[in-house]
Amino acid sequence: MSEPSTPEIRPEDLLMPALPQTMRLALAYAPASARLPTLALLALDQRLAGLLRHSREPMMAQIRLAWWRETLDRDAAEWPQGEPLLAALRSWNGEHRALVALVDGWEALTGEAPLGPEALEEMVNGRAAAFAGLARALGRQREAEAAGSVGRRWALADLATKLNHPGESVIVRRLAQAETGRTARVSRALRPLAVLEGLARDNLANGGQGSARTVLKALRIGLLGR
Repeated sequence: MSEPSTPEIRPEDLLMPALPQTMRLALAYAPASARLPTLALLALDQRLAGLLRHSREPMMAQIRLAWWRETLDRDAAEWPQGEPLLAALRSWNGEHRALVALVDGWEALTGEAPLGPEALEEMVNGRAAAFAGLARALGRQREAEAAGSVGRRWALADLATKLNHPGESVIVRRLAQAETGRTARVSRALRPLAVLEGLARDNLANGGQGSARTVLKALRIGLLGR
């Protein structure tokens, strides 16, 4: 009798547990064809955030971010094997260079506090560029601008509830308020991005304390797109 085969461990099985609840909720609304590329984007964003969070010195974070910048600026065929996140990013079909801006955005946050408007804008723009890149990776080139707008609003609302320095928070909240009333609809392939943005703005409106309506909010946006 032959030995039973060991089930293959997929990159998504390793990456999903590291995502916060809001990202897992948003990902639930991704169609099958968009699930892995979207997961790769969200997992990268969280990985970069973790580099800053767990680095005692800004220089250490910058060194680690430099590795990601250099890697993402190369062809996927040159990437090392064995890294689940890179394996997932291969699903971007060559559009992964758009994520270099995301690395730059996170590096902008390694500056000395309080961060100025330019550094905070670079972070927001990096996330926006990553969202636009996902649209192109999914073959939705015409939606790249709309996806970038969604990414900008998500970044502002998310940062406004997470920055510790009062001065930084004030800057980001003012920028977020300037985006009030601006909407950009995206197709079902990009629906998780709309869910993320909606949940972040709802969290901001509730003072960063979350809401009992989180699941219902995600359900409404996931199904209706708004």
